[in-house]
Amino acid sequence: MNIDELIHQPGAWLDIEHDSVVVVSSRIRLARNLQKSAFPGWAGAEECERIWQEMRPILLDVPSLKPAEAVGMEELDEIDKAILYERHLISREQAEKSRGSGLIFRKDEGISVMVNEEDHLRLQCMRPGLGLRETWEAINRMDSEIEKHVEYAFSPRLGYLTACPTNVGTGLRASVMLHLPGLGLMNEINPIMKGMTKIGLAVRGLGGEGTEATGNMFQISNQMTLGEDEPTIIGNLEQIVQEIIEHERNARARLMEKKEIVVRDHVGRSYGILSNAHILSSKEALDLLSGLRLGIDLGILKNVGRRTVDELMLVTQPGHLQRLEARALKPKDRDRVRAQEIRSRLAGIAPGSEKRPEK
Repeated sequence: MNIDELIHQPGAWLDIEHDSVVVVSSRIRLARNLQKSAFPGWAGAEECERIWQEMRPILLDVPSLKPAEAVGMEELDEIDKAILYERHLISREQAEKSRGSGLIFRKDEGISVMVNEEDHLRLQCMRPGLGLRETWEAINRMDSEIEKHVEYAFSPRLGYLTACPTNVGTGLRASVMLHLPGLGLMNEINPIMKGMTKIGLAVRGLGGEGTEATGNMFQISNQMTLGEDEPTIIGNLEQIVQEIIEHERNARARLMEKKEIVVRDHVGRSYGILSNAHILSSKEALDLLSGLRLGIDLGILKNVGRRTVDELMLVTQPGHLQRLEARALKPKDRDRVRAQEIRSRLAGIAPGSEKRPEK
């Protein structure tokens, strides 16, 4: 697999070609295990290697994954693994694996399967924007294609059996990535996120489980997988997401009505720092790029494209930066290279501005 080719294409979770101002991407993951095989955490190295070698040709031949790439974790260095993690193709747990664990993914990155992560198979489908139902249809189709070749561990009473009890049942995790700067600037984000947890939804950051929200990016997902069927889980999440979208749109409208100068200052400062900074941490860069994205969506920035901003959110992460530099970088060097990359991409782009309406 050529990682260099991978980093020069947009990630499936940031490939925005349509009106998707608030929702960045939709993702559905299915946890599946093989009948009569120990879960990866209990299996020895030889059994994990056997499962990987058996599943690799099967998955490469699955129609939904074609054209597919396959890679074993032992084939990758730390930078390669970081890139796959940043592109949401593998988890942190998968990145720590070696022989007997691997990844199969379609070349457009929209569909992938982790083999021998926490479960034998972690199927995943990602789509830009809000498209949970289409994403479910795609991953359900792939699940059926795989099941023609293997027997899943399944209980008539409990459903699909998984390594973690919280995944037993459907084994389904549906999530939506949202950009919520309006709620952040209005200081209304915390009550809404607390409300999400109270009704059984998980709230995470850009990197998923165990990460904090940066760049005003929030990942909302279901926590219950037992006792409800897949369409119900997806429908409930979609309904909540639609309500959050409405809250964010209202927050942006109120910002422009009551705090327009604050918004313009926020956007202008974000552009000014990004265009001139020589040292930028990953978190600071994401927060400032969020300001640019808001400015574009509100029509304040006219000459900066959202695609440019979204690509910068991806390529300025540690793994991508080091691959672009073709060498390992210490954190302080990454901060310097990150600022340089952003300055370079914004150079020569006049920010432009919508004229302030007459009062």
